[in-house]
Amino acid sequence: MTATAAPLPAFPPGFLWGVSTSAHQIEGAVDGRAPSVWDAFGAEPGRIKDGSTAEVACDHVARYREDVALVRDLGVDAYRFSVSWPRVLAPGGLDFYDRLVDELCAQGVRPVPTLFHWDLPLALQEAGGWLERDTASRFAEYAETVAARLGDRVAKWITLNEPAEHTLLGHALGEHAPGKKLLFDALPVAHHQLLAHGLAARALRAAGAHDIGIANSHGPTWPASADPADTGAADLYDIILNRLFSDPLLLGRYPDGFGELMPGADVAADLKVISEDTLDWYGINYYQPTKAGAPGAADVDFSGITIPAELPFSVREIEGYPTTDFGWPVVPDALTELLVGFRERYGDRLPPLVITENGCAYEGLDDQERIAYLDGHIRAVHRAVTAGVDVRGYFVWSLLDNFEWAEGYTKRFGLVHVDYATQKRTPKASYGWLQGALRARRA
Repeated sequence: MTATAAPLPAFPPGFLWGVSTSAHQIEGAVDGRAPSVWDAFGAEPGRIKDGSTAEVACDHVARYREDVALVRDLGVDAYRFSVSWPRVLAPGGLDFYDRLVDELCAQGVRPVPTLFHWDLPLALQEAGGWLERDTASRFAEYAETVAARLGDRVAKWITLNEPAEHTLLGHALGEHAPGKKLLFDALPVAHHQLLAHGLAARALRAAGAHDIGIANSHGPTWPASADPADTGAADLYDIILNRLFSDPLLLGRYPDGFGELMPGADVAADLKVISEDTLDWYGINYYQPTKAGAPGAADVDFSGITIPAELPFSVREIEGYPTTDFGWPVVPDALTELLVGFRERYGDRLPPLVITENGCAYEGLDDQERIAYLDGHIRAVHRAVTAGVDVRGYFVWSLLDNFEWAEGYTKRFGLVHVDYATQKRTPKASYGWLQGALRARRA
């Protein structure tokens, strides 16, 4: 791919530009927080591809002022970061986020905290984790604590990041922490995370918040063929990875057949907590579409993830498109398809949308492929806006190269290169491109 020199299209006034990170992936300073599920998972041999840990990561706790300066100089409006629940549990743990939010405000950058980005405190996991309903209640108490401390300076909140991936990869397939392989017995994890969102939204409302969202991952599902076996399997995949998390939030109900599988004495009452007055906007993390079809006779390795043959669908390679270093197809038009499809499915139940993550893994400082990727996807968002979809913002993943979960440090998503041995930050060509594109828009 080669980058275009054309200026970015004009978005509506007030459109929010930002960059994203998450606590466990960049913070380091593990001695300043309680243990998390990722500490325990990463300590198990073979769990992390390169055998690394996030003990230092990007040393962000010590270097946050330097990183905030990079955000400021980039010229974006907002910085989406996550608050580490395990850090908040440690004495003085919230002090770091006080300092971070103060620094962002001083530099004219809007803080946008995410309350949960996969790093559950280990003590809660040992008590059952997201398989237990009580974890949702504990999450609401934690949200109340954070809001009481930061709410005077934070206007925009995100409750959870990608509950679908945390359910699938962490609890159904065992590829992420906490490493459980429960397959469909992981469904309580989905319900309890959604319930946690609803309870946390209530706590945030009580603290005066009026700009609350969630960051759900979504992508179009394409059937492998027109054969009914493939289209039926693709429909099921789409329900599990997309609608299982958007329908309860936006329609107040689960897709047909799934409500009966959820835990609790009164799922209907839970759905009211999940859906009623919990969203001012809806966040979408987009990376790629998925081709799905009928299951095969054997397990399949897909982008380093094992898809068991016993599942009622299989995931297939999408051919004919360039791919990232993760092997993910680069399909900007699928983002337009997704956004228009959301408007068509949910109609007036759909709040304004924000792209809370979009990015790609590529090596190198002269990352022309990343420039082309971002340019193409920003234009895809604009096509959706032109088609009448109310999209209010776009956040790039990620500000920094970082600890990429089970991949360790083998994949680089950052606009800024991090030398993990020295912690030197070096803006990449993509950083300069986005900086210039945003400056040109505001000229």
